[in-house]
Amino acid sequence: MSITLKIIKYQVKDNLQSRWIIGFFLFFLIFSYWLISFTEDSHKVLLSILNMIIIVIPLICLVFGTIYIYNNLNYITFMLTQPIKRNAIYSGLYFGLIISIFVCFILGVGIPILLNILLFTESLNIVILLFITGFFQILIFTGFGFLIAIQNDDKLKGLGISIFVWLFFSIIYDGLILYLLQTFQDYPLEKLALGLTLLNPIDLGRILTILKFDVSALMGYTGAVFEDFFGNNLGLFISLTVLLIWSILPFVLGQKKFSDKDI
Repeated sequence: MSITLKIIKYQVKDNLQSRWIIGFFLFFLIFSYWLISFTEDSHKVLLSILNMIIIVIPLICLVFGTIYIYNNLNYITFMLTQPIKRNAIYSGLYFGLIISIFVCFILGVGIPILLNILLFTESLNIVILLFITGFFQILIFTGFGFLIAIQNDDKLKGLGISIFVWLFFSIIYDGLILYLLQTFQDYPLEKLALGLTLLNPIDLGRILTILKFDVSALMGYTGAVFEDFFGNNLGLFISLTVLLIWSILPFVLGQKKFSDKDI
């Protein structure tokens, strides 16, 4: 554990000096500040930030997570020559990047909110859910980025798969569900739609936060079905539980692949 913590500490320190991480921080900061300056409606601001979280963060984490492994191959190879367990190396790299991205996210979004805290006094529970949603998206899609890079030695192929995974979960998946529901609209598909929603971490992240808004029209069909089946509080619990499973799954698979991989 001490070795893992040392690797995490080194990676966080190194990552926070990276121009990419600084760029992410500035993007979140400028975008959030601009939204708050544009309107004084806290719900509109938070909904816009939510859209940024479920679209931009998965893309950033997938692409940057994949590139991160490729760019650190020499460092990884060197660490493997030392008497250090592979699981410790993988965990150190993973959590080192997770912490770095989350820090730039929470500061980039949190500083403008703190500077305008009076605007969000009645929406603090939604703000907390917003950060929780962002945290899970970072965990899940960084894990996918690592897994893709470990499985594919070709950098170009790995990046292509990462972008496809983002397109699939953010755009294609919802399109397929809508096509399915439209094609079989004469049949009761509520339970099927509910099950398909649980298979998309981006949809789950959106529903997790929107359940606290009084804007059912923005939830879409699957979100409305989700709320109808589980209600508000149980729906939040189910969303968090499934997102936690989604967070663990790619990390465990990536760690196993890394342990078995011949580097």
